[in-house]
Amino acid sequence: MAKLKWGMIGGGEGSQIGPAHRLGALADGQFELAAGALDHRADVGREYAQRLGITADRAYGDWQEMLASEKGRDDRIDLVTVATPNSTHFEITKSFLEAGFNVLCEKPMTMTVEEGEEIVKIAEATGKICAVNYCYSAYPMVRQARAMVQNGELGKVRVVVTNFSHGHHGDATDADNPRVRWRYDPAMAGVSGQFADCGIHALHMASFIANDEVKTLSADFASTIASRELEDDAMVNFRMEGGTVGRLWTSSVAIGRQHGFEIQVFGETAGLKWASEQPNQLIYTPVGGRTQIIEKGEGGLHADAQRLSRVAIAHPEGFPLAVANIYCDLADAIRGEVREGLPNAADGVRSMAAVHTAVASAKDGGVWMDARPSIFR
Repeated sequence: MAKLKWGMIGGGEGSQIGPAHRLGALADGQFELAAGALDHRADVGREYAQRLGITADRAYGDWQEMLASEKGRDDRIDLVTVATPNSTHFEITKSFLEAGFNVLCEKPMTMTVEEGEEIVKIAEATGKICAVNYCYSAYPMVRQARAMVQNGELGKVRVVVTNFSHGHHGDATDADNPRVRWRYDPAMAGVSGQFADCGIHALHMASFIANDEVKTLSADFASTIASRELEDDAMVNFRMEGGTVGRLWTSSVAIGRQHGFEIQVFGETAGLKWASEQPNQLIYTPVGGRTQIIEKGEGGLHADAQRLSRVAIAHPEGFPLAVANIYCDLADAIRGEVREGLPNAADGVRSMAAVHTAVASAKDGGVWMDARPSIFR
């Protein structure tokens, strides 16, 4: 089977997320890195692209040059990944979708709900894939948890408790570090800081595993370091369309926590727990029974968990392979196979609607508000 051609915008040398995308996209031999506009500095981006093996004629200075060239090629790319600053996601994603390209966009997909709804409509009109990199949903044991819920192994889901809390921005003396400061600057990050950065991963995970969507929420935001305009700690209570109650905490000042992303799902007949720092294990407790550890790679797992397990039981799998699983599902989808778990533009706009609703709720003393984008009400 011929490799699919892949292009990348952003994610240049020194990028935090760029290497994970390159490792993930190339892990299974389904994609080849054929084009790129990797840096806002044209010469730097071109030089780095060529060091990665991209030919000089497809090592672009910016995304506009890349779009103009690629759409006229007979061997145009099959997929473009957008890994640029948040404020640029909408324009780039929209432009490539309208030109007939499949897109994988980093989260958040857009800065506003209206932009997100427009992306959903464009993807539907063009018939092209617009995926969003909620890559934690592609860990094998997260897929196992989702399948167990869908299979009725927990009964009706009553409560979801999730958090994504770390302490890496907790040092007030480092608050002016440019790699940190932009995350709390509305001009660069948008209306929300920590919730839009990490909290929406936890919120998406709650919807993904519970197989339900957030309907209403109530939020409390705090900027614990005085120089920050945007929140570095947030508590969000939510209720889902199927009646599930949700609790979400996200923080960047939880000193002592490293990654801190975990989720617990409590149903009528059992409970589940998954943590990103121990991603190969799913903790399962049936009502009245003993707690069990379900291991990645063991026999009897649901099909999606088996399919996305890369190495033998007891061998660790990490973040780049979760990203690789997103690219596996994308390759299948580009070739016409339905991959139901692939996060898409609808997930992207639901997240952005939740962000804006949480901001409004926090400003209004935590009042409960409808968190759904208008196109899904």
